[in-house]
Amino acid sequence: MLNVLSGVWALLIGIVFIMLGNGMHFTLIGLRGGIEGFSAAELAVVTSGYFIGFLSGARLTPLMIRRVGHVRVFAALGSFMSAGLIAFTLLAEPWAWTILRILIGFCMSGIYVAAESWLNNAATNETRGKVLSAYMLAQTLGIIGAQGLLTMGDAGTSVLFIGASILVSISFAPILLSAAPVPAAEVARPMSLRALFLGSPLGTVGIFLLGGVYATQSGMGAVFGSQIGMTTNEVALFVAMLFAGALLLQYPIGWLSDRVDRRKLIFAAAALGAAACVAGWVTGGSLWALMAAAFFAGGVTTPLYALFLAYTNDALPVEDMPAASGGLVFTFGLGAILGPLATGWAMEGAGPFGFWLVLGSTFTAIAAYAAYRMTQRAPVPVDDTESYIGVLPTTSTVAVEAAGAWSAEQAEQTEQAEEKDG
Repeated sequence: MLNVLSGVWALLIGIVFIMLGNGMHFTLIGLRGGIEGFSAAELAVVTSGYFIGFLSGARLTPLMIRRVGHVRVFAALGSFMSAGLIAFTLLAEPWAWTILRILIGFCMSGIYVAAESWLNNAATNETRGKVLSAYMLAQTLGIIGAQGLLTMGDAGTSVLFIGASILVSISFAPILLSAAPVPAAEVARPMSLRALFLGSPLGTVGIFLLGGVYATQSGMGAVFGSQIGMTTNEVALFVAMLFAGALLLQYPIGWLSDRVDRRKLIFAAAALGAAACVAGWVTGGSLWALMAAAFFAGGVTTPLYALFLAYTNDALPVEDMPAASGGLVFTFGLGAILGPLATGWAMEGAGPFGFWLVLGSTFTAIAAYAAYRMTQRAPVPVDDTESYIGVLPTTSTVAVEAAGAWSAEQAEQTEQAEEKDG
């Protein structure tokens, strides 16, 4: 593993710093928004703005890279993002924050495309799985670590926003000084939603609903904590638990994914998420019960994302996988835009615990649709499924396509080995 990481360690360090800054800003929006008196509905719009920008960046960044190259795009987007983080403290208005979130979402999407292109180029067919796993681990640790940094300052001042900006600025040094130029980012044209649905109804509907879950957790979790009276430290811990659960549950769910009908596993994971949300709803604000609910509700979200990607690939020929990956990322983004809006509306009507109501209802819808699909189509034999790899919802299409290609290669190698042994 050390040999694998020797060529990409600088990139991974840069990614950790980027996620520290971005993870701080996600939680800060909820904390500072509460201090400024923003309503849940207003903060929901601000949250959705990030994912509007992210979707736009995913489409436009490859075109920008082909015109002026990775280094210029990466440096330009990084500069805009760093400036945007500081600008939050200059004008505390929902409309201004929404614009800034769109900008930051656009920049982050472009940064991911450029960084993942470098990372993918540095990997070989033999090392790609390990490199991608290390990349996902670096992202998750960065997000969790960001919550710890929030306890070192006052959300009512500009210091934490400045700190997030500094971290993002620092992150570019190891990446730009170590990454060699690579060919322009090549991202397949996304498959249409109709073709995607016909190929994998569960994958399409499930990942759309999951987009709402993920955006609600990452963007509205801090809003929920702030509105029920949590301290900054408690809010930071609550958000950290959402991602710590994903870190610990990813492996066992991934291990099961290659051994059982993935639809049953999707149903079970979504049901666990729904049960955790019910627990969060009925706790009445008990701190440690809320932390446990966050651990399991967040813990199944990231594995479900990877499950939907793997399950969709199972239903498609290899040549369609890159286009399907783009379609799934786009579908997830649509759900991520709408999810926080629904949550903000629910929290306005039902109070802060409407947060759990929307999450629980969405998890329940995923489980119900998975159960329905099990009655409509025969399961794919376990031996014919693609290998599972823990792709995060924060990644761009570049990493998703690379993971799909790696999975197909692994499945093909396994099949060839079995034929040879037979």
